Amino acid sequence: MQNELKQIADAEVSGGGTIFLVRPLTDAAREWIEENVSNESQWFGQSLAVEHRYVGDLITGMQADGLTVI
Repeated sequence: MQNELKQIADAEVSGGGTIFLVRPLTDAAREWIEENVSNESQWFGQSLAVEHRYVGDLITGMQADGLTVI
């Protein structure tokens, strides 16, 4: 079931506490991040590291632009 969700999702959010990881799974999600997130952002492997106070707005923005986030 989880692999099926990843196939239809554009991005996956994991972690918690003070830092969340947002991993783009599609080209659309990668492009969205390039266009909407500061060039000074921090990456942890293939995932964007996002402070807890910003992750909600990031997810809302991605969803508002038609991306699916799990």
